[in-house]
Amino acid sequence: MDKITDEELAKVQAFVTEFNTLKMQIGDAELAKSALVIQVDSLKGEYNKYELELMEKYGKDAILNVQTGAITRKEEQQE
Repeated sequence: MDKITDEELAKVQAFVTEFNTLKMQIGDAELAKSALVIQVDSLKGEYNKYELELMEKYGKDAILNVQTGAITRKEEQQE
């Protein structure tokens, strides 16, 4: 029976090991991505809820400048 050399076998095994490692890293990245998507969805929900609270307090026509906190009204912007 023919057999590859020890050096060739070592190289093949190194490729297989690296391939498996990379596949595991892809899996880990997908799990991390999934967790981040869940966090984004949760944050969107929290933001939407808070936005409704602000709309009740300042009115539906209020436009908030998120950098300064200044509130303008839609009709003020049209002028």
